[in-house]
Amino acid sequence: MEVEYRTRLTAVLDVTRFLLKQGLAFRGHDESSSSLNKGNFLELLEWYSLRNDKVFRAVNQNAPGNNQMTSPKVQKELVNACVAEITCAIVDDIGDKYFSIMIDEARDVSVKEQMGVVLRYVDKNGYVIERFLAMVHVSDTSAISLKNAIDCLFAKYGLSLSRLRGQGYDGASNMRGEFNGLKALVLKENPYARYIHCFAHQLQLVIVVVAKDNRIVSDFFQYVIMIVNAAGSSCKRKDQLRQHHHDRLVEQLEKVEIVSGRGKYQESSLARPVLDVLQNVHADGASNDNRGIAASLIEKMENYQFVFVMYLMRHLLGITNELSLALQQKDQNIVQAMRLIEVVKARLQDLRETGWEAFLEEVSSFCEQNSIPVPNMGDNVRVRGRSRREGQVITHFHHYHVEIFCEVIDLISQEMQNRFPETSTELLLLLSCLDPRDSFSKFNIYKLLRLAELYPEDFTIND
Repeated sequence: MEVEYRTRLTAVLDVTRFLLKQGLAFRGHDESSSSLNKGNFLELLEWYSLRNDKVFRAVNQNAPGNNQMTSPKVQKELVNACVAEITCAIVDDIGDKYFSIMIDEARDVSVKEQMGVVLRYVDKNGYVIERFLAMVHVSDTSAISLKNAIDCLFAKYGLSLSRLRGQGYDGASNMRGEFNGLKALVLKENPYARYIHCFAHQLQLVIVVVAKDNRIVSDFFQYVIMIVNAAGSSCKRKDQLRQHHHDRLVEQLEKVEIVSGRGKYQESSLARPVLDVLQNVHADGASNDNRGIAASLIEKMENYQFVFVMYLMRHLLGITNELSLALQQKDQNIVQAMRLIEVVKARLQDLRETGWEAFLEEVSSFCEQNSIPVPNMGDNVRVRGRSRREGQVITHFHHYHVEIFCEVIDLISQEMQNRFPETSTELLLLLSCLDPRDSFSKFNIYKLLRLAELYPEDFTIND
């Protein structure tokens, strides 16, 4: 009996480990004996037993009715046992090393606030390791509640807050608040737990700010959303879009206007097929509303200002794309990331100072090829958002060069400077060059980081 029990337990545990590793659900909608699909756990256990006579006898033939080890309660106990073993292995691997913590909170489908905790540390082989530690239910997302949850979690697993050397959260006030945020509460107990906002998230926020704070760019993205929805809201339109895109690519390849390559010419990269689909909607639309919306979107897409903003955002997003990809790499190199940030800042400034003429020529060339009227930059135009009775006018040059081109670039440059200040990037570069075994040097650098944060106006890297 003991041998059969051990065999049964091992088989059930193997199934549990497989489902956990693959992130699959255990339970089924109908787990009765007559069900054709009892759920992943029972079906996989049955499949396993049919291919192993020893397991089949232990699970199906000799298992007593009260010791099947397949009940939901037993499944949960096995899962919890696996969780405990994995967590202990993570904590043991950290040992007495320094580590960082990354936290985010979200509401799950059961309308409960859950706090996810991830630890980041360097293992004995010198590799940076990230490990998911726990998902903790919190009554609310205030800084005090989150701090208490962290304290309880650390006490449970024997982790010391004094060994914490970094904390990473999102930009919410309850997380990174200077006085009452979770960051500040942790720093009160451990002044060396340096807070670092995710660089990739900061870069994303730079683009979000531009998309929201500039009215013209904001309007552009709103129309883009409407165009995408109108062109892809039905299977028929999406099939038309794919077919138009395919036919156009074949034509260009045959004329050797473009060359083939992996990852090139995706469906979302060309505007011409979208126009064709919208024209079909306008011609064959089932209702006047659909035809009217399609006509308005076609008119908007064939407007010079729409093309101008489209090309400007393509240029700006292209400049930040390499940095975005680098910041999302798992083996991210902090030195390379810092240098790319400075390169992006320099390229933005160069585009503003010397890129206007070439950019304007590119936009005008596209408009001429697609029969889109190009305004005379010296002509006057009424000030947007003002009544005609006020008689306020500006030139097209002022509108496009100052109100759009320079303003959007300045907005991105300012946000880049605010979120990636020179003092922080230079100090991070200095910190990355330290010998990890030199604790004295690290201690002094952490003091410098703290001083730079408290007194930025009096602090320079030469100090």
